[in-house]
Order: sequence, then structure tokens, then C-alpha cells
Amino acid sequence: MASASTSLHRIRAPVQRAIANASRSAARSYATVPTNTPEPATPSSSGTPAARRPTYFKDTTIASFDEFLGTSSSAAAPLAATEAYQLRTVEVGPASNRRTITRLPEWLKTPIPAGNSNYKKIKADLRGLGLHTVCEEARCPNISECWGGSNKNTATATIMVMGDTCTRGCRFCSVKTNRKPPPLDPHEPEHVAEALARWGLGYVVLTNVDRDDLPDGGARHYAETVRKIKAKKPSLLVEALTGDFMGDLDMVAIMAESGLDVYAHNIETVEALTPYVRDRRATFRQSLKVLEHVKKVKGKDGIITKTSIMMGLGEQEHEVMDALKELRKIDVDVVTFGQYMRPTKRHLKVEKYVTPEEFEMWRKRALDMGFLYVASGPLVRSSYKAGEAFIENVLKKRAGEKATASVESKVGEAIAMETKAV
Repeated sequence: MASASTSLHRIRAPVQRAIANASRSAARSYATVPTNTPEPATPSSSGTPAARRPTYFKDTTIASFDEFLGTSSSAAAPLAATEAYQLRTVEVGPASNRRTITRLPEWLKTPIPAGNSNYKKIKADLRGLGLHTVCEEARCPNISECWGGSNKNTATATIMVMGDTCTRGCRFCSVKTNRKPPPLDPHEPEHVAEALARWGLGYVVLTNVDRDDLPDGGARHYAETVRKIKAKKPSLLVEALTGDFMGDLDMVAIMAESGLDVYAHNIETVEALTPYVRDRRATFRQSLKVLEHVKKVKGKDGIITKTSIMMGLGEQEHEVMDALKELRKIDVDVVTFGQYMRPTKRHLKVEKYVTPEEFEMWRKRALDMGFLYVASGPLVRSSYKAGEAFIENVLKKRAGEKATASVESKVGEAIAMETKAV
């Protein structure tokens, strides 16, 4: 008997739930829809506007789109020099916690990366071959111009070899850091050579992360990359921006003899600020020894050496002059000046935004001191169009002079041999 009543309850339960749900849905009403919604009023013949439907949202007036663009005649007019160079501040944050920040000067603003065919092709090549670029890792402001150049023969990217993770933690750099980065990719040299061959360039720039976890600092891997590039396209001029290899000059010699045309190593800042700006394992004097040893290995005219200095970190005028004098003592050929720009709040603050006039002053001073070439400007970077065209012409001229000298010496030897035979 008990089992019969239990099965009856099981049968009745779903029916009761269905009836209860139906009754609740019939009586349901929504809070956002009035129960007595008036019929929409039709416009009267007298021309009075129709009454608007009641709404629960605040009715606000939106500014015109032109105000967001700032394309009015007053905004589009060019600024005077004194007004353009004046730094502007703006208050941000909630009313209870307002703070003032300094806006970027007009001369440091760059366009958003363009999505043209050159930009997309370079990005596709890099991702397809598993390569990294300093353009992306260091958040370079010139990526739209380099990657999206209007001429496909000038659109390029600075490839960063040995991975995307550095073993050092400089206070100005946004590249990822780790004490034990992933192992080197043995196929990377071939992939880099393949990518550069596709772009059809005449001058390329390579850079690398510091790999203090490796016995040779990655010098042999880097040198192999240069050799692969030269083997695939001998006419391609290669500039390599290297680290200091922990001061191991034998590794510096391996890189210098790899076949590259321009050996670049950055001192980054003046000597007094080096301990605060760079990783503790990188010193000003150690960088000078690297650049000096390159000239000893290849000769004064056998290779071009290049370095870069960031401005706006608090350096003094006499400190910059002292740094330039030290560079000339070791016959550095090319120097570049660029504005330091803070990548994130975790990095060093910008002490000063240097004006274009000051950059021009440093360019003239460096040229007067005897540097072969000087690139100086707010957006100049050590791996960004810092005289590539000029350096390329210098290298070709030197190559032509060597070829002429070689031919003349061979002709002289042949004449001497003929004279002896007679």
C-alpha cells in the first residue's frame, strides 16, 4: 500500500510544478515597463511636438564629433615655437584623488601603427618564423614608420636574436627579464636570414638580449646569425647592436670577425648616471673597452663602431661632453642622441624633455669633435634610421677603395715579375 502511494506522489509532483510555473508567469511584470503604457501621441495639426515616451535613463547632451577631433580652425593652426615647446599638464583621476601629469610635447607624438600591406607582411613574416623584434619588446615609438613605410624596400624591423627575455634588468628598458630564459633556438640564424632575404633590403640592423646564463653570452649564436645572412645575401650590409658579453673580450672578437659591417654597443647614458640607469653588471668603462677592442681586432678603418646616448635622465652638459671625449679617444665613428621615454610606471621617470634645438646643438658639437656621423633628435633610436643611408654609402666607398688598392697591388706585382723575367 505504501509503495502505491509513493508512486502516486511521484506522478503528481511534475504536474503540480507545471501548474505553479504557469500561474507565476501569467502574473509576472517587468520593472522597466510601466503597466499602463500610454498610446504614442500623434503630432497635432497645430505643430506642437509629440510627448516623449517616459524613460528611466538620464537624458544628456553629447558634444559634437568635431569637438573630439579638434579639427577646428583654431586647433589646426600651427603653434608658435615658444608655445609648442611649453610642457602642458593635465589633471586626471577621481575628484577625491586628483593628480597632475605632464603631457607629451608635440614633437614626441607619433601616429598609431599603420595597417598597410608592408606592416602586415613584416608582422606575418616575423610570426611565421618565430622571430622577435626590439620594435615590439622595447615599445619603440617609430614602429609605424619603420614597419609601415610607403616604400617596400625601406620598410623594415630590427630583429632581436636569442629570444625575447633578457637576464639583466636595466631601469629604462621594457624587455622581459628572467634569470633563466628559455634555451636558444638552433634554427634562429637560418630563420633570420630567410626573413631579411624576403624583405629585399640593402642595410639591416640586428640586436640581442643579454644572455649571462650562457658561457659565451650567446656570442657564437649571434655570430652564426650574421654569417648566415652574409651567405644568403653577401651584398647586404649588417649592423649588429650587441651587449658587453660580461666584459669577455674574446667574445667581442668573435662578433667583430663574424662579417658584420657596423659594430654597435650603447653606453646608454653618462658615466655618473650609469649605476642608476643600467643593470649593475653593465658599467661605463666596460662598454668603452668593448668598443675599443673592436677597433683593435679589425683596425681603425676595418669596421665602423657606433654607440648611443639617451637624453632626459638628468645628465649635465659637462657630463655629456666628457662622455663624447671618451668616445673619441677610442675612435668611435658614429654616435646618436635620443629622448628617453618612460615605458611604464615601474621604470625611471623622465627628468627633462629635451627640445629639438638642444638635440641640434649636440649634433653640431659631436661633428665638430670629429665623429664620422651624428644622428640627434627626440625620436632617434640606436636602431632606427640613425644614418643608415650615410653609413651604407661610407661602407660602399671603403669597399671600392679596397678593391682599387687590391687591383693596383696585383698589377704592380705582375709588372715586377715581368721585369725580373726580362
